[in-house]
Amino acid sequence: MRLLALFCFFFYLIGVIQAAPTTTSDSFEAPSFTTRTRWTIVSSSVLTLFACIYTAIHPNIPSPKDNTLRILRRRLGIMIIALMAPELVVAWAMRQSFSARQVTRQFKKSGYPSIGPKSGSDDEEKESDEVPQPRLLRFFRLHRIFRLLHFFRLLLIVLAKCALFVPAFLWHFPSALTRRVKGLFKANLSEISEDYTWTQTHSLFVLMGGFMLYVDGNPYHTLQPDEVLSLIRDKCIDAPTLTETQIQDRSKANAISKGLIVIQVAWFVVQLITRAIYHLETTQLEVGTLAFAVLNFLTYAVWWNKPLNVQCPHPVYWKSTESRPENYIHAIDRDELDRLGILAPVLRPIIELAGLLSAVPTSRKLRVLTFDGSIKLDDLDTVAIVLAGLLMAITFGGIHCMAWSFAFPTYLEQLLWRINAVAITCTPWFCVFTLFIFNVLDIPPVVYLIVYVLYVTLYVAARAILLVLMFTTLRKLSPDAYKVVSWTSLVPHL
Repeated sequence: MRLLALFCFFFYLIGVIQAAPTTTSDSFEAPSFTTRTRWTIVSSSVLTLFACIYTAIHPNIPSPKDNTLRILRRRLGIMIIALMAPELVVAWAMRQSFSARQVTRQFKKSGYPSIGPKSGSDDEEKESDEVPQPRLLRFFRLHRIFRLLHFFRLLLIVLAKCALFVPAFLWHFPSALTRRVKGLFKANLSEISEDYTWTQTHSLFVLMGGFMLYVDGNPYHTLQPDEVLSLIRDKCIDAPTLTETQIQDRSKANAISKGLIVIQVAWFVVQLITRAIYHLETTQLEVGTLAFAVLNFLTYAVWWNKPLNVQCPHPVYWKSTESRPENYIHAIDRDELDRLGILAPVLRPIIELAGLLSAVPTSRKLRVLTFDGSIKLDDLDTVAIVLAGLLMAITFGGIHCMAWSFAFPTYLEQLLWRINAVAITCTPWFCVFTLFIFNVLDIPPVVYLIVYVLYVTLYVAARAILLVLMFTTLRKLSPDAYKVVSWTSLVPHL
């Protein structure tokens, strides 16, 4: 399939070169325009939108007992979430990346794959972690004012680091890019060796459910990073020996296929920029798709090293005869979110991402939770994720506000667009502000739940209305909307 895609891309370039106009004039000429159809507008936007909500999503590994229908249904649910709340997907990708970076440091410190016995500090940490406290309740019983002040202090630190990061990134980027290219050439031209060093790819693999514990030949539990280290130290399992190349070989995509998707999204952004430069009308569907495209670049960058659509985890077999898995792995019989009733599917992604679940239910122990947030992050990383989520909300909603003065078929549709564009921009900020106020006033958890359900309902309704308007406004377009700059068709795209 990849080879076929490369051949199609090659022949497309040949056709573009043969069809490209030639001129011998040295004088500058105004760009020529061609026309497009309503179908061209819809197809290019829908393809780009599909790339943003499907191909850019790197789901976790399913359970060995999941059938095809259940996997597709879960994937469809993730696509709906990506369509209704793309900021949540960006926050999920960033949290998983920060967790992977922390797990990488943990495994390198342990000396993987030659892991020694536990130290005293590890025992103390384990004893402190063994206190069974439901996180969902402990979250509402913290010292509220002090945590609020601490959050603002960390927020200032993150903002200062971000301000210093930009010039530092621009200064170090050329040398880092050179080292990366040299490393790729060296890896591809030199002889392949079995390097079992723990990398960021290993961490992403274990966080997506890459290591499955088998007991008596049957799948028993998806291992978390701390469980892998604990079982290796106690000689209950052998250290999983997988190279980064072997992990990437399980992925259904490589740099070329991912690059083609990035090119498609980049082409869509470029042709919208040219329309703005030459004052050509842009449709609301293209503006909405642009918002997804901008967030898609960040998601792809964060998940670039994460394997895509891995279906089978790596088996790890129990070998100890002196102990049983129940002594190391704890699960609860009932899902903590069952008490929410019909609200559980709506609030589950946020609660899972925030890491408010105390344990994994028995019914889900053969796969990692979709928005798993079990890895405890540093306070700075947590603040960075919250800040990034809010900035993504401003970006996503602000791009929709770009259509504030666009031509609409009716004034009612224009008014609806403006109201809902402001709603999706401001609602995430209202959520964070309400959290701060409720922490100071010591509001009961029930009020938390009611208010946040209202916020979620408002946001989902606003997103649904904008999605409908993106298509209904296509029924009446001005002649400028059908014009397109000729040279943009020469850029490779679908």
